Amino acid sequence: MSEELLINFTPMETRVALVENGVLQEVYIERTRARGLVGNIYTGKVVRVLPGMQAAFLDIGLERTAFLHANDIAALDGSDERADIRTVVREGQILAVQVSKDPMGSKGARLSTRLSVSSRYLVYMQGESHVGISQRIEDEQERQRLRETVESLVSEQRKGTYIVRTAAESATEEELAADIGFLDRVWQAVERRIARRENKAVVYEDLPLLLRTMRDLVHPQLEKIRIDSRESYQRVVDFVEQYLPDMKSKVEHYPGERPIFDLYGVEDEIQKGLGRKVELKSGGYLIIDQTEAMSTIDVNTGAFVGHRNQEETLFKTNLEAATALARQLRLRNLGGIIIIDFIDMNDAEHRRQVLRALEKAMERDYAKTSITGVSELGLVEMTRKRTRESLEHVLCETCRYCHGRGSLKSAETVCYEIFRDILREARAYDCDKLRVLASQDVIDRLLDEESANVADLEEFIGRAIEFQVETLYNQEQFDVVLM
Repeated sequence: MSEELLINFTPMETRVALVENGVLQEVYIERTRARGLVGNIYTGKVVRVLPGMQAAFLDIGLERTAFLHANDIAALDGSDERADIRTVVREGQILAVQVSKDPMGSKGARLSTRLSVSSRYLVYMQGESHVGISQRIEDEQERQRLRETVESLVSEQRKGTYIVRTAAESATEEELAADIGFLDRVWQAVERRIARRENKAVVYEDLPLLLRTMRDLVHPQLEKIRIDSRESYQRVVDFVEQYLPDMKSKVEHYPGERPIFDLYGVEDEIQKGLGRKVELKSGGYLIIDQTEAMSTIDVNTGAFVGHRNQEETLFKTNLEAATALARQLRLRNLGGIIIIDFIDMNDAEHRRQVLRALEKAMERDYAKTSITGVSELGLVEMTRKRTRESLEHVLCETCRYCHGRGSLKSAETVCYEIFRDILREARAYDCDKLRVLASQDVIDRLLDEESANVADLEEFIGRAIEFQVETLYNQEQFDVVLM
């Protein structure tokens, strides 16, 4: 598996593309004016406590108040589910909180009082002394070595939980010791700032995307890290020399005139990632719809007719779709509940193989996923952890014409709405004539296909009707003016 990281940097925006075997798998975008907030620690003021929801809202200095649920409050860990949030949180209180989910749509940021700071190999969290190991490190001997090494390095004075990250596999004792020392210094600085109890203060900010990529996505199997900005290249080299010296030889500056994302076809794949329809090589296709509550994926055979029989055709299309949709989930960064409607198959073994193919394709996903199996309706239900905005939400906004419906009323429908409005106005007011202001397509239809209806309407109301094109109107907009 050939894997590369491509980094495109401008003063306004940083974009990172993870490419496997020449195909884009994931894309990360951070705009200078709207950096992600996940991992940031704030001291904020509780402005409202809702015992019915077991939640509180805090002002941490953002546009919208942030949301803190009782399940995310460290003081309630292990408590009875009926424990009242009001026993630990009150209005006007100043709390230290960490953002666990960025603001999304109309929702504010989600918070937790379980504070943590990250380094290359470890995550440090407040609480009881404990060492946890990433589930992605599968070798039992390596897991035991890492646990024993970290336990021996942690001082008695610094109690807390250390989570060993996937990147720590094969890390030396010296590297782990350096990470523990780094986290200790960072945490002492965090504690000093929290102690000031300032309202709406930023206590700790996570690294920018450029360096966060080096910390979270770089691993020994990565072949190349190509960066198209000399200044950013130097920042990455400095970071790598300090924390990842073995990776320095893999960092390259890309000086070419052709944009790096164009060279690798990344721009085209990003554009495809914003569309509803995804073509499969076999001739089948996926339809992907993202809604507030969930995302749905519908698998269709399309032009694929197969060479043997219908069951074999459906099976092959579903197998290809399983791999393709796993990539689309990563590329689009779709999270939350995901419902997949594979093409119905009669063979139980085929259904099992398709589900296994999906599970295998999702194994490379950095986000935590859970596939619950096939429902009674034949739908595959799964969840994917969502901590940042999807690609669509980062790059797009709701259509000002259809307001998110994804469709506009037809010109014919608008014409009939205009006829009803003309009747309404003619009955209510006296006038010599009426003028209709509408878009070009609607006016064209009124003067052509609907011309007979217009003539009948003029005769019925006893008044003339004029038409005027308004170039700034969308297809659904119109006005009926009394003259």
